Amino acid sequence: MKNLNIEINTTFKVNRLLRKYGIEAKLKDIETLSKIINNSIKFNQGLYNIGTIDDVSLATTIEDLIEIYMLRSRVYTEINYTKEFPEVIKGLNFDEYDEHSAILYSKRGDKITGTCRLIFDLPNKKLPIDKNFSLDYLRNKDRILGEASRVIIQNRKGLKQEFKLLTIDSYKILNSYQMDVVSVMTQEHIKLYKNFGGLTIEKKFQNYGTLQKEFFLTLWQTSKISPYFKRIFLKNVA
Repeated sequence: MKNLNIEINTTFKVNRLLRKYGIEAKLKDIETLSKIINNSIKFNQGLYNIGTIDDVSLATTIEDLIEIYMLRSRVYTEINYTKEFPEVIKGLNFDEYDEHSAILYSKRGDKITGTCRLIFDLPNKKLPIDKNFSLDYLRNKDRILGEASRVIIQNRKGLKQEFKLLTIDSYKILNSYQMDVVSVMTQEHIKLYKNFGGLTIEKKFQNYGTLQKEFFLTLWQTSKISPYFKRIFLKNVA
């Protein structure tokens, strides 16, 4: 009965927030969204307490997640990624992987301006990359895997403070769980991430999903970070 009451309360709050932001949705889609939000909050509340660093936090409220989903939607619409990452509810970008992800966000004032997620690889829930390329060869080497995705910065020009802060807390989570992280990225991003140390290119794709451009599957071994990463990202971090 307690879980049912929580689900009803979440659905009520979600519906109220959607009306506030002028987002229309079918009841069944609101129920799906509410389920994902409930599970996501529970997952993030159960994670290692990384604390906050200059307004970076784990998403643990309905309000946080709705705003994060709206930010994802706005940015993906701007860069024409909506075909690869379709929306169940127009104006909100979410999926079932949010249910087992560390979802981080940064704020400027009272507004969320950056977010990313680290999807945990679970025995019964593989990572999104597995849909296009099996990662079992890494699992067979006893690697503990996570996937970095939905890295969204509202203002994408230059290396922003949001990116730095989200990277610091992402590393803290990965290091705490002794996880290596896989990601699919473009050549321009590889130039940056190679400076982190421990980055290997596992596979090159001429296209990825519906995205018709060159992408690379990368593996970041967080146990092999570079002096550059320690100096730029971890200096003065407890």
